[in-house]
Amino acid sequence: MAILDDNEALALRNGGPLHTLVHEDLDPYSVEDLQVRIQTLESEIVRVREIMERKKNRRSAADALFSFKDT
Repeated sequence: MAILDDNEALALRNGGPLHTLVHEDLDPYSVEDLQVRIQTLESEIVRVREIMERKKNRRSAADALFSFKDT
């Protein structure tokens, strides 16, 4: 599936934002900075899950609309 492969490449490629984030040196950060980072990342997880759910719902609605089942 080309779209999935393109999205995966965008998210994980060397030098991409996600790659940079997960390979960042965290030693210079204070405990407070790291706590804020964790809170921010947890909020981002919630946001991403909400977007994923909306996309799944849209896909389900489109599948239902365009399915040609005999009734």
